[in-house]
Amino acid sequence: MRSNKWILLASCAFLLLGSTSATLDNIYSNQTIKDGETIVSDDQMYELGFFSPGKSKNRYLGIWYKKISTGTNVWVANREKPITDKSGMLKLSRDGNLIVLSGDGTKIWSSNSTVSTSYNPVVVLQLLDSGNLVVWDQSRRKQSVIWQSFDYPGNTWLPGMKIGKNLVTGREWFTTSWKSTDDPSPGLYLHTLNVNGYPQIFGKQGPRLLWRIGLWNGLTFQGLPKKTPNPYSSLQFVYNKEEICYKYNLKTSVQRILVMPDDTTIQLLWIDQIKDWAAHSLASKDRCRYGLCGPYGSCNNNRYPPCKCLIGFRPRVPAEWDRVNGSSGCERNKSLDCGSGDGFKRISGVIFPDTQRSWYNQSMTLKECEMACRRNCNCTAYANSDIRNGGSGCLLWFNELIDITECDETQDLYIKFAASELADSQSSFNKKKRVIIVALLTSSVVLLLFAMVYAGKKKKRSHVRERGDWYGFNKKNNIVQMEDLDELPFFPQRRIAKATNNFSINNKIGEGGFGPVYKGVLEDGQEVAVKRLSETSKQGLDEFMNEIRTIAKLQHRNLVKLLGYCIHGNELIVIYEYMTNKSLDFILFDETKSMMLDWPQRFHIIHGMARGVLYLHQDSRLQIIHRDLKAGNILLDADMNPKISDFGLARKFVGFDATAKTKKVVGTHGYISPEYALYGRFSIKSDVFSFGVLVLEIVSGKKNREFSHDNHNDNLLGHAWRLYKQGRSMELMSASLRGSCIVSEVLQSIQVALLCVQHHAEDRPTMLSVVLMLVSKGVLPEPKHPAFYSEESCSELESISSVDESMITLLYGR
Repeated sequence: MRSNKWILLASCAFLLLGSTSATLDNIYSNQTIKDGETIVSDDQMYELGFFSPGKSKNRYLGIWYKKISTGTNVWVANREKPITDKSGMLKLSRDGNLIVLSGDGTKIWSSNSTVSTSYNPVVVLQLLDSGNLVVWDQSRRKQSVIWQSFDYPGNTWLPGMKIGKNLVTGREWFTTSWKSTDDPSPGLYLHTLNVNGYPQIFGKQGPRLLWRIGLWNGLTFQGLPKKTPNPYSSLQFVYNKEEICYKYNLKTSVQRILVMPDDTTIQLLWIDQIKDWAAHSLASKDRCRYGLCGPYGSCNNNRYPPCKCLIGFRPRVPAEWDRVNGSSGCERNKSLDCGSGDGFKRISGVIFPDTQRSWYNQSMTLKECEMACRRNCNCTAYANSDIRNGGSGCLLWFNELIDITECDETQDLYIKFAASELADSQSSFNKKKRVIIVALLTSSVVLLLFAMVYAGKKKKRSHVRERGDWYGFNKKNNIVQMEDLDELPFFPQRRIAKATNNFSINNKIGEGGFGPVYKGVLEDGQEVAVKRLSETSKQGLDEFMNEIRTIAKLQHRNLVKLLGYCIHGNELIVIYEYMTNKSLDFILFDETKSMMLDWPQRFHIIHGMARGVLYLHQDSRLQIIHRDLKAGNILLDADMNPKISDFGLARKFVGFDATAKTKKVVGTHGYISPEYALYGRFSIKSDVFSFGVLVLEIVSGKKNREFSHDNHNDNLLGHAWRLYKQGRSMELMSASLRGSCIVSEVLQSIQVALLCVQHHAEDRPTMLSVVLMLVSKGVLPEPKHPAFYSEESCSELESISSVDESMITLLYGR
């Protein structure tokens, strides 16, 4: 056993030749450290200098333990470019750049970190007690870090180091193995944090996934001991607007490090009594390797063969399983049937599946999580993301579940099954009871609608017209006849009041021009969004009728689904499917929440919006101009799919008659096209303009109307146009996207958006062209200057009424 430890430590050890330690822990600018000289941390734990690893004679700048385990290396600077003799020298320049030079003055390695010399910086290189080598700028009131070695880990993860990603700079922190005990250059193996879906740590060999550490559950990683607190160190998961990372810190003076000598990750704990490291493997070669048992298979290290199918599943290729090869995975005994309803089976004792195809929300309850998964046909499992305080947060899996490992883990995972697969008689009884309740409610609604229609026909009607006779309305009794909406369910007011806890303020989730919006839960557990016309609303019966008539006839994956309506006395209520992630503006313009939207998700939202608007303009039965496209009217479901909502201002058009004029201009500042705002002319190109504004807001994370810049008075459109003309369009992109963006897609989106916001309507593309351009790899047309590209140009809106008093411009924010 002891010999194995020495083999392990050989990957970290080196031969230190002829060094004479200095007592200082720092040097100042234009000072040097020559081969044979060192600096030592204040507590004497770490030392910096030149060394030769193993049997090699090459020289490297590195940091090693001095106080304990003398010679164990923890960091190397010039990993890929050694010096062949002892002529090496480390120099700190006046501007804060750290440089390793060979004897002939050749630059071997550089930190590539500099500061402005215009204010006479005082730069210092210091080796901290943590083992972090830091270049400071000490010339200001508060010290600032110019560069630090902790941002560039090697094969050793020291306490305080991070594994993860800086969301501002895009820098990733990960450890890499050495090529050999004699060569510290990066080897084949990486220990890294994957931030796609719920963050998780992977061991990789190049692009190939080797193993995966269980998910962070709020206290520790799944599969690691959690009942007894670790007396030596504490793990921490950090997720904020600046970074997503894991790190650990020491609780005592006992030294603990994680080393990646090859495709394993080893924990080393220094035992002072024996003057040696105690080794423990966190991810070893005998571990269940990633995906060993394929989709829906579970792996157990203590079982032979290690793979078996989850209950309710069977081998996908039985002949391969007979040969002890489970990599093909398993398939369901009975396929899911989202239409007729599926259920869930709870399992425990496993490390949760790979979360690369997952979604999570830390504020949702387990019940809300279940409903989100139940409504999404692609959702295959759900669970709490945090085990603390009885469980909280929501984690949803999509598509097949892979890399499930059996262990002593109590956290519950709920896997979706076909209703017929669930044998629980109580579940069957509950389902029958729900069917009976729904049938009774449906019968009641039918009777109520019949009574209302009958009453409506007997009473005198007054007609409200805008584009034809849409409905009849009796002002005395507030009864509306819906002769052509027989398929739209009517909800009794008492049912809606019960669902929203009598329109409790605690259930309120937003407010628009129509009025407040409440979250409700119906008797069968279905979550709904209830939009209630307020007395102060700028919209009224016209908009209410327009909305339910319009959207009731529209069916598209990128349009919000209308579930029903309610008319009771003076109350006008619309009931929609509930969107878990609320509206786009709720996330996009919030500094913290916007970190959840990486570039692939934003590009997905742009595509979805484009398809939804194209459906309205060209493919729907009615052909609709929305007239109020904005971030607040783009709702996001549990899978971040965009759904266009709020059709109170929408208008029909027929064939090529796609232009109309009105004296009442309604909409939202920042999204209205110039011809509509100034002259009341609206068309499908008005929606195209609003779409272009939305795309620029999604790319930049900034609101068009609230955008400001120190160097000019342009709004977001003008700023985007200015950067485009200067060939600097990437500067428009939100800084949080630097680590996830695909440059070609960002530039493509910006150019398409600028084409959409061109001043003249005839220059703007149709939505069909927009959809094609978003997927095209060819050269796009050159845009012309946008409308309202500066604050001065927006002043036209304020002066138009003095030019033509018959033109009434009514703009309001909702």
